[in-house]
Amino acid sequence: LMAHLRTQLRNRAIADLTGLTTTGSNVFASRVYPMASGNIPGLCVYTREETVTPATIAAPRLQMRELQLVVDGYAVATSNLDNTLDQIALEIEETMAADVTLNGLAKTIVLQSVDADYSDEGERPAGMVRLLYVVEYAALENDLETAK
Repeated sequence: LMAHLRTQLRNRAIADLTGLTTTGSNVFASRVYPMASGNIPGLCVYTREETVTPATIAAPRLQMRELQLVVDGYAVATSNLDNTLDQIALEIEETMAADVTLNGLAKTIVLQSVDADYSDEGERPAGMVRLLYVVEYAALENDLETAK
């Protein structure tokens, strides 16, 4: 059973981002970070808004899609928090840049913004850096499992 390309793209990004020097195997397919001490530093990878533009008129139409892929990096709030978040961002950016088609599933991915913030949601304060990517991909409207 094939999955929606959105799922395949997200799973490929998770695979790429698993095993980075700073965050290791703490990569979660979630918007909510499990703030247990053994899980930090780590990443959350998820998708948000997607825009769809038909590229052909005759059915089945080819759709050009732009998907927001978010990578949130978390680190314990210490005196060198900004340096740690910058290091996490560096590792994410260079890894994503090494696979800009996400294994041929996308036309390209583009980093749109980076935002560092402070989170006090968990049992202990943490810093967060959010990288927002736009994933451009194409598929037929009646075959959303197969990249075009």
